[in-house]
Amino acid sequence: MCGHGIGTHLHEDPDIPNFIQKKRGIKLAAGMTLAVEPMINIGTYKVCWLDDDWTVVTYDGSLSAHYENTILITEEGCEILSIL
Repeated sequence: MCGHGIGTHLHEDPDIPNFIQKKRGIKLAAGMTLAVEPMINIGTYKVCWLDDDWTVVTYDGSLSAHYENTILITEEGCEILSIL
């Protein structure tokens, strides 16, 4: 599960993991627009996809929420575009 770059196509590079990866991956730069997509589960972090190849559920059936914020990287820091 990860977020992704935002551009002219669905789910562009770079992948934005929902877990810590110290000093790995690309360096963020001004002008990048990213989708950060955390999934928060009450129970296990383990998930599986349903037969529609789109719906994700937790293995233990616990409640879960998945949402997305769109963030623009600027020279001064970042701007959350999806809550404006």
